[in-house]
Amino acid sequence: MFGRLTVQAALPFYSAIATAAASIVVVGALAVVVLLTKFRLWRPLWSEWLTSLDHKRIGIMYVVLALVMLSRAVVEAVMMRAQQAVSYDSPGYLPADHFAQLFTTHGTIMIFFMAMPFLTGIINYAMPLQIGARDVSFPLLNSVSLGLTAAGAALMMISLCIGRFSTGGWSGYPPFTELAFSPDVGPDYWIWAVTLSSIGSTLTGINFAVTIYKERAPGMHLFRMPLFCWTALCTSILMIFAMPPLTVATALLALDRYAGAHFFTNGGGGDVMNYINLFWLFGHPEVYILILPAFGVYSEVFSTFSAKALYGYRSLVYATMAIAVLSFTVWLHHFFTMGQGANVNAVFGIATMLIGIPTGVKIYDWLLTMFRGRIRFAVPLLFALGFILMFAIGGMTGIILANPGIDYQVHNTVFLVAHFHNVLIPGLLFGMLAAVQYWFPKAFGFRLNEKWGRTVFVLWTAGFLFAFMPLYALGLLGLPRRTVEYFQGAYRPWTLIAAFGALLLLLGLFAVGAWLFVSVRQRDDNRVPAGDPWNGRTLEWSMSAPPPEYNFAVRPRVTGRDQFMRDKLGGMAYLRPDEYEDIEIPLGSAVGPLLGIAGILCGFGLTWHIWWMAAGGLLLSIGTVIARSFVRETTRIVPAGEVRLQHEAWLGRLAMERPASRDQEIAPSNRGLALADGS
Repeated sequence: MFGRLTVQAALPFYSAIATAAASIVVVGALAVVVLLTKFRLWRPLWSEWLTSLDHKRIGIMYVVLALVMLSRAVVEAVMMRAQQAVSYDSPGYLPADHFAQLFTTHGTIMIFFMAMPFLTGIINYAMPLQIGARDVSFPLLNSVSLGLTAAGAALMMISLCIGRFSTGGWSGYPPFTELAFSPDVGPDYWIWAVTLSSIGSTLTGINFAVTIYKERAPGMHLFRMPLFCWTALCTSILMIFAMPPLTVATALLALDRYAGAHFFTNGGGGDVMNYINLFWLFGHPEVYILILPAFGVYSEVFSTFSAKALYGYRSLVYATMAIAVLSFTVWLHHFFTMGQGANVNAVFGIATMLIGIPTGVKIYDWLLTMFRGRIRFAVPLLFALGFILMFAIGGMTGIILANPGIDYQVHNTVFLVAHFHNVLIPGLLFGMLAAVQYWFPKAFGFRLNEKWGRTVFVLWTAGFLFAFMPLYALGLLGLPRRTVEYFQGAYRPWTLIAAFGALLLLLGLFAVGAWLFVSVRQRDDNRVPAGDPWNGRTLEWSMSAPPPEYNFAVRPRVTGRDQFMRDKLGGMAYLRPDEYEDIEIPLGSAVGPLLGIAGILCGFGLTWHIWWMAAGGLLLSIGTVIARSFVRETTRIVPAGEVRLQHEAWLGRLAMERPASRDQEIAPSNRGLALADGS
């Protein structure tokens, strides 16, 4: 009845550390249940959040999911660095199999369940506001995407408590993940978690692209969109075309494991290179799925905190599009050493080098945006400046690795680990933390604590430098990736420095928690009900903080870029409209959460060969979709009179606020009403 699920196979007693980690997850989950029950929060959690189709709430839930998964992934990274620091001529404190699980779960979580939900959440929140939309084009699909992504993340967390995870790395290469080499449940957990995530991301890409094409405010043609929206559009297109190859790869690997197919077994007529090509046909565009939204965040940050229009707007747009196109031409550089020949290597090496050109254009445009600007070193700008310095190093090492001859020497060493962390941490993670500080007051109505934000910046920056710069030296010395124990004394000083850096990153993670906790405690001193704490330039700053569910009382008309700044300078920012109209907004729906639950049941059942559970999850998903088709009332109307009352009440509060200058930006006197002269 329970397939392969037995007490011996399920409980994580193979390692004391695994047992402790599983206990923490179980106790944490029980604590959440107890707190929700004690404070009677189940009903509001379900009705106001989990079933909400408001893009803003869905975006916030994505970010919360990303922060939870970030916590686990950082702890795992620290454990791996600590193992390498103490494993010179010694087995260390982690069994080899457990270490292999850690580097697999760390990579899988950071890519699919931290980075992807984080950027999806930020785009979900900010993009519709920036283009003057009331919501995304398909609000229900938005909730379904969140449900599927959360289901994949849940399988990742369940794997920590029941059974073991894959030891095949985040890329899941066969033949190691084939049944003959890994008959346990680890690769199956990986397959179904990643498959659920990839389907959710594909749907998200479709939703975002259609929203940008169809929901822009009157007058906002494409070249009047903020740069963040351009990066969101290109990211969405990449999702649409890059995620399906991953879904196909995991589906074919599942057929190999479950149905005895031989798609990737050379001895059975398959070809393992088919998997590798499919995976990296997703994997390299994925790099730019991760980095382009951060580029968009940095574009907003440099412009806002330099008090200038973005320099080279069109060149930044064209550079973004060039990166999106070129990202599909470079996947083969991930396996330069696999024997496809010098001519093929040369073509993909040149393509890889070319992609550095539009990236360089962006950096120069950002620097020129700051030139002669009225710069204030707020936390988002600090993250942006740290990004430029460190991303330039990561980009240069990428150009080095684009040379097949050099790549052959350092391939599969920690030099490569240093490179991609050098790109993704200052790129993606710094960008998302900057976005949190930047848009948090819009989402919740109060600013985050500036001092703790600077502490987070210092710890993450110093931690990154200490943790990953030594890996360049270790890679040149020859330390392979995924090494659990080593015997060369020359490695030891560098591994100790890297472990110290990992400790700083762990402190940085705790600092993020303190940042949020202190800010919530001090929220009354930092409220910004007027909605414009940074003297913003784009439409999301033209409404109250937090915004109403329908976003805009009257949809704005756009006559140029940086429309809100144009309105402020022209004295047109906070005028009462001549008339209001009824607004249609979507009703909440349980479809997204139910499909997420169905995904968990189906994935867990397939993993453990509990066929009735897998069938039950599939039937639940089909039944949910069919039941939804019978629902006729899917929207509700907010009457024009109610819109008028809410909007005019906010305008009345605006009239009582004193405008804040740049010098008062982080002072309690900044209530979200910036001086109209742009100072």
